[in-house]
Amino acid sequence: TANPQDHDRIRPSHPLNAAYTIYTSGTTGTPKGVVVTHTNVTNLMAWAAEYFGPRRLAHVLFTTPLHFDVSVFELFAPLLCGGTVEVLDDLLALADRPADAPSPTLVSGVPSALSYLAAQGSLGLRADTVVLAGEELSAPAARAVRDAVGAGTLHNLYGPTEATVYATGWATAGPVESAPPIGEPVRGTRCYVLDAGLRPVPIGVTGELYLAGAGVTRGYLAQPGLTAERFLPDPFGPPGSRMYRTGDLARLTGDGKLAYRGRGDDQVKVRGFRVEPGEAEAALLAHGAVAHAVVVARTDHGGTNALVAYAVLAAGDSAPTEPELRAHLAETLPAYMVPAAVVILDRLPLSPNGKLDRAALPEPRFSPRAGRPAPSPQEELLCALFAAVLDLPGVGVDDDFFELGGHSLLATRLVSRVRSVMGLEVSVRDLFE
Repeated sequence: TANPQDHDRIRPSHPLNAAYTIYTSGTTGTPKGVVVTHTNVTNLMAWAAEYFGPRRLAHVLFTTPLHFDVSVFELFAPLLCGGTVEVLDDLLALADRPADAPSPTLVSGVPSALSYLAAQGSLGLRADTVVLAGEELSAPAARAVRDAVGAGTLHNLYGPTEATVYATGWATAGPVESAPPIGEPVRGTRCYVLDAGLRPVPIGVTGELYLAGAGVTRGYLAQPGLTAERFLPDPFGPPGSRMYRTGDLARLTGDGKLAYRGRGDDQVKVRGFRVEPGEAEAALLAHGAVAHAVVVARTDHGGTNALVAYAVLAAGDSAPTEPELRAHLAETLPAYMVPAAVVILDRLPLSPNGKLDRAALPEPRFSPRAGRPAPSPQEELLCALFAAVLDLPGVGVDDDFFELGGHSLLATRLVSRVRSVMGLEVSVRDLFE
């Protein structure tokens, strides 16, 4: 009934014990559990206290779901500095936050989501410090978010879960004219840009980014082979130290900053979440009627990454429909990994050398149901707004926003249009419900 002490345990607790395990998408179809130690987390918190300071961490908005590692920073960094954590349902709840709510000192989020909310005029808050992380940051997105919240300081932070949330940081109080770099290593972290032979590349040359130091986690839970493949001995560090192979490409600039240059594999970011398309492909192939499957990321009409699945059906009497296959995926995949569309093909397009021709994969076509017409002028106008946001010729009153390619960011655009055109005070939560 009380906190267990060391004499209650099988063995005394240790700073290198696991603090938590957080899962990321896996290429084999099974998520990878990253084991993070207490030492890893306390190093991150010591850096946060030093880097931001108690004043900036005095009132932090907690908007990140617990299965996304940024939540560790948003929750513990302010509390360990004596600050306040204001818990919201999610990042989209910023659009519904009361105008007279107290101003936070720090707000963090994924660039695509925050810039989308800014473009819709839905970021109704002021904050001195904005932290953008989770995906590549463009100059327009940085400017849009800064202007929307009146931030004095803008931070671009980078880091994979395997290196405990944040590994590098860059900040500016001035104008953002070009794509921001990911900056310099955070406290206790070492960064290497290496070639295929694990040799440092010259300044300005793109190589693969490796991370070492106090943030490198223990590895993948019960997956020693995968751990050995990604967590390598550090040839530049003290004996016994390891470095994590990120799979990200980077280059060192002349002033010692790191510039992000994309991925060296098929991994993609969907609204900040790491997604291995192979995991979604494996889930689709688990359906007995699917013979071949491929999942790719495409830019949707809202300007954000969206997953699209392509399936070739096996010969047989029972042929599932595209909605049925999408429902099958929703049973095993988290919501952000469920493809916006499943396209059934007779065969996958191949290049002359027999490899998959990704450029020849057709764009998905979303078809509204042949349902009943709108029974009133107000509902007719509402259907027209749905169609405009989804870039469709028409939408019926019985159609599902998400089955027609809608997602959480497009939902903010729809709500904004409904408010401005129809004068209806609705929230993103209303649309989900």
